[in-house]
Amino acid sequence: MENQSNFIKTIMEEDLKNGKHDTIITRFPPEPNGYLHIGHARAIITNFELAKAFGGYTNLRYDDTNPSKEDEEYVRSIENDVRWLGYNPKAIYFASDYFEEMFNRAILLIKKGLAYVDDQTAEEISKTRGDVVTPGIESPYRNRSVEENLELFLNMQKGVYAEGEKVLRAKIDMASTNMNMRDPVLYRISFAYHHNTQDRWKVYPMYDYAHPLEDAIEGITHSLCSLEFEDHRPLYDWVVRETEMPLVPRQIEFGRLGISNTVMSKRFLKYLVDEGLVDGWDDPRMPTLSGLRRKGYTKEAIRAFILGTGLSKVNSEVDPDMLESFVRDDLNNRAKRAFAVIEPLKVTITNYPEGKIEYFEVPYHQDLPELGSRKIAFSKHIYIENEDFLEEKPDKKYKRLSLGNEVRLFHTYFIKANEVVKDSTGKVIEVLATYDVATLSGSGFNERKPDGTIHFVEASTAIPATFNFFGPMLKDDTSLELKERFNKDSMTIKKGYIEQTLLNTPNEEKYQFIRNGFFNCFYDKKTNNHYIFNEIVPLKRSYK
Repeated sequence: MENQSNFIKTIMEEDLKNGKHDTIITRFPPEPNGYLHIGHARAIITNFELAKAFGGYTNLRYDDTNPSKEDEEYVRSIENDVRWLGYNPKAIYFASDYFEEMFNRAILLIKKGLAYVDDQTAEEISKTRGDVVTPGIESPYRNRSVEENLELFLNMQKGVYAEGEKVLRAKIDMASTNMNMRDPVLYRISFAYHHNTQDRWKVYPMYDYAHPLEDAIEGITHSLCSLEFEDHRPLYDWVVRETEMPLVPRQIEFGRLGISNTVMSKRFLKYLVDEGLVDGWDDPRMPTLSGLRRKGYTKEAIRAFILGTGLSKVNSEVDPDMLESFVRDDLNNRAKRAFAVIEPLKVTITNYPEGKIEYFEVPYHQDLPELGSRKIAFSKHIYIENEDFLEEKPDKKYKRLSLGNEVRLFHTYFIKANEVVKDSTGKVIEVLATYDVATLSGSGFNERKPDGTIHFVEASTAIPATFNFFGPMLKDDTSLELKERFNKDSMTIKKGYIEQTLLNTPNEEKYQFIRNGFFNCFYDKKTNNHYIFNEIVPLKRSYK
């Protein structure tokens, strides 16, 4: 972002130039009520990159004002995701760190006649707020005395009243055209256990009251948030002004970045987890950052994607293919190449000696020698992809193995298919072939050309592996309820083999399995399986 321009960066440049600020301070303020998803990545990257561009800093701050929906698990996962993306907060704070000051500022509002305790139920308050064309109706408790409001509010904190029995509301304007200014609730009673303050507090601030105070307390210079908070800005400004905060942050809204056919509602994602429809928040089908990481997306690709889409004042949506293209481009320059046969077909080379194994030194990446090399095995018995063989060649474009035709096996020899072995259903279960020793790769042989080049895995040294493939998590039918749109066929599991050199592959190691796609190694602690590979993105195929 240092070399990119956008409207927020321009504002920051002007604020530094005219002396309004000498340091840019931003924050990423998630609510710890779920795992972060790809939509949050824009907020994280925008806040950290803009501050960094000006030599400033960014805080991570948890808006933990609703203990009934929050959990320590979410707190840990959020920090892990932020750091995984490559960002280190200057400080980590919680809204709950400021509960005492927020409470005292609420008392100040009461003393100024700008807040009152309301005995109406949530339903009654909602009904009397009116709508965009109808003014709200003032609460019958709106004109309580300062002394009565103070006593009631203090008793709320002492736990004298039941949950929902009373709330503290701001006294602003029930006829305002902005619904957020119609005496919003500032505090509600809750006896829920809080992960940070335990049971000290019986009243908790509402998000719209706490959020601007947190920014002001921390001295945030630019409060960056998504577009739906634009209508909340007058309320935030009112709260900071009337609570007499010495530091005044400036809120700037930017557009959300959506991905088509991808739902990022925390409520829906939590439903999928709670119902066991997915394997946790980090399921590779989930749009969560931990899910994308487990699938194999790199932080570099996600950052490039977010920065590549730019920053706009309007909401935007891109196709999933755009994100995949950034991932593919990144992996092209970092992933080792190796052999994996995902749907194996046995090939026996009849004129090769039984029990003999040859090894050939080949690079992991032709263009990246720094990735090193490995030895691949070759013998009488190998596996090839089932789709790489047809008994009869269908057309000239088919560049794979068929009866009577030759292909080159990567880095080794030409083989020619001569016969097939079939099971009782007529399915080919083995190909009988011959090889030509004169055709060894690198020998300079050029007397004839093979009918394509395919990969293989030597049978006796092959390591059994599981390959997971992922489709869209949601069905395209938008007429269905969101819960009904979950695609139960969004994951396909296949069993195959990987080459011997991938023995003890590290967790999260990325490979381009030649002609199959990019895959991420996932170590499953539940089954102690080192050889599960999640498809990250497929290769673009030239022949179907």
